[in-house]
Amino acid sequence: MSFWALLLIAVGVSADAFAVALTKGLHMRRFNLRNALVIAGTFGVFQAVMPLVGWFLGSQFARYITEFDHWIAFGLLLLIGGKMLWEAFSSHEDKERDYDRLQVRELLILAVATSIDALAVGITFAFIPVSITGAIAVIGVTTFAFALLGVFVGRRVGARFGKPAEIVGGVVLILIGTRILLEHLGIA
Repeated sequence: MSFWALLLIAVGVSADAFAVALTKGLHMRRFNLRNALVIAGTFGVFQAVMPLVGWFLGSQFARYITEFDHWIAFGLLLLIGGKMLWEAFSSHEDKERDYDRLQVRELLILAVATSIDALAVGITFAFIPVSITGAIAVIGVTTFAFALLGVFVGRRVGARFGKPAEIVGGVVLILIGTRILLEHLGIA
C-alpha cells in the first residue's frame, strides 16, 4: 500500500477523533495547551494501538480467508465509512456543559469509541501488503495532529467543522475500500 493511500486511511479514521476533539475544544472555557495535548495524545495512542490489535487478530485468520479477503476489507471499510456518514447526517443535540478540567474516564471511553473503526481497519491490513509499523505510526501521528487541531479549532470557531470532517472521513474510507476491491478483482 502506498504512503498516500495509508495517509488517506489515517485521515479517514482520524475524522471521529477530530470531531470529538472539536467538541472538547468547544466546551473549554479557555484554551488549555496541556489539556489539548492530553486529548490529542490519548486519541493518537488509541488510534495507533487499535490497528495493531486488529492486524494481529486478522493475521491469525488470514490463511483461511485469502480467497475472499478483499471482500472483507471492502465490507469493513464500507461499513465504517457508512457509519461515519450516518452519524454525520443524523441529528445530535449538544447537551455538554463547559468545563476546564479533563475527566480521564470520559476521555478513555471516547478514545476507545473513536478508535473502533481503526481496529477494523487493522483487520483489513492483515489481508493487504502493508507495513504495520509504518501504518500505525502514520495513523497515530495523523490522529494526534487532527485531534490537536480539533481542540484548537473547536475553542476558536465552534462545532461547524465536525460534520464535514465526518463526511469526508466516511467517503474516503468507502473509496479506499472500493479501490482495494477493484484492484483484487483486476479492474483497477
